[in-house]
Amino acid sequence: MASCDNCLEGYVLPGEPTGSIVSEFNQAYLAKGPEGYTKRAVVYLTDIFGLPPKNSKIMADELAKKLSCDVWVPDLFDGKPIATVEELVPLSPDRAGVAMTLSQKLQIMFKMITRIFAFYANRPAVSEIRATAFIKKLREEKQYETVGAVGYCWGGMVGVRIGCDPLLANSLVICHPGLITINQIKAIKVPAAWVCAEDDMSFGPALRQEAEAVFRGREGKEDYVENEFKDYKGTAHGFACRPNLGIPEVKEGYEKAFEQTISWFNKTLPA
Repeated sequence: MASCDNCLEGYVLPGEPTGSIVSEFNQAYLAKGPEGYTKRAVVYLTDIFGLPPKNSKIMADELAKKLSCDVWVPDLFDGKPIATVEELVPLSPDRAGVAMTLSQKLQIMFKMITRIFAFYANRPAVSEIRATAFIKKLREEKQYETVGAVGYCWGGMVGVRIGCDPLLANSLVICHPGLITINQIKAIKVPAAWVCAEDDMSFGPALRQEAEAVFRGREGKEDYVENEFKDYKGTAHGFACRPNLGIPEVKEGYEKAFEQTISWFNKTLPA
């Protein structure tokens, strides 16, 4: 099943990337906005599959077009992602209400065990260091006035981690993040929009409610930052970056989540 092309047809976005790989930025992908425009830029933080899948590049191209700014996709895994789409996506639920079988859980567990060294080499703290170094270099060399970061799954986890430093990202969009803690959420100091799946084994209802309570509790205080939480009915973890477009509610969720991202950056990053 893992090598079946038909199994993945619904998870690949239509079209082909039109941007370029930039060697001086550690092989990051760049979807260019208008020439010479430095008012704002966006950094797209990928899921666990890294740069190889084309979805992140296609989405970066569309973000650059809609936001009229440069969109960068850094390599969070230094050329060695923890897993491939073909290995994990066919084993994961693609919509709400679908429970993983014991066989699927065991297969994923086995695959992760065989990737233990890759996981350690790319553990969250390392991905955070890479993202931090990338954004600092980007700011220094490109002189963008503001930088937004949108993160998906693993990248959402990284986005939460860098959200504690306004000198890195001025605004965040966090899409169905990987494993994060309430203390990391409390440390966020910049505007943050949250894209939430109905079913999410990483960012479940309890943590999602705690996160919203954190931001609600800041209202009227000095540490208040703009925030929003939107839930997308019928969706599961991963829908905002690798949707099964053959499922109507998932397709709709993906499209509306993308619109949410555009609207949030237009609201929080001066154009």
